[in-house]
Amino acid sequence: MIKIHTGSKNLIIVLHEIYGVNLHIKGVCRSLAKEGFDVSCPNLLQQQMTFEYNQEEAAYRHFTENIDFADVAIKVQKIVLDAQDKYEEIYIVGFSVGATIAWLCSEIDCIKGVVGYYGSRIRDHLETNPQCPTLLFFSKQEQSSGVTESLHRLNKKNVEVHQFNAEHGFSDPYSSKHHAPSRDDAYNKMLDFLLKHGIS
Repeated sequence: MIKIHTGSKNLIIVLHEIYGVNLHIKGVCRSLAKEGFDVSCPNLLQQQMTFEYNQEEAAYRHFTENIDFADVAIKVQKIVLDAQDKYEEIYIVGFSVGATIAWLCSEIDCIKGVVGYYGSRIRDHLETNPQCPTLLFFSKQEQSSGVTESLHRLNKKNVEVHQFNAEHGFSDPYSSKHHAPSRDDAYNKMLDFLLKHGIS
């Protein structure tokens, strides 16, 4: 687990991809801390090791066989509830499976906002109705079937969706799917979103 204290009254909880708390996620946490937020990043894998990118199949299998989305969402909710007395505003930023978990947590009353990067499994949880502003980024070159087709069903209250002409994982500079223009555009949109919805 990563915890970065900057003395901020605002907390961002970062939820990682199937690979674990790797260099990309550590970089995201540092970047958000430099923007003036306290940052917390729980390890959702239930193990200390991370997976390499060439172990994608094994990482996905480990996640799907050992980790239940609903159970992890409950754990994240507990983190939120434990932190709510310490912070004025709490946000969740998730990547891939972490974005889907962030989406599931968007119905928690005390969450100020949610940002999800290429959460393709959100398509399996379209019944969720966010109670807070929710910003979602998707890739146009998505390998998972049904993602693009389901985007119209995300046209609901509190939800803002952007699609980028890039692949799943475009924001990760260590990935072969990295696309710097999309990464920078999404990051700036995220910062604008946080400022718009209450970060002072």
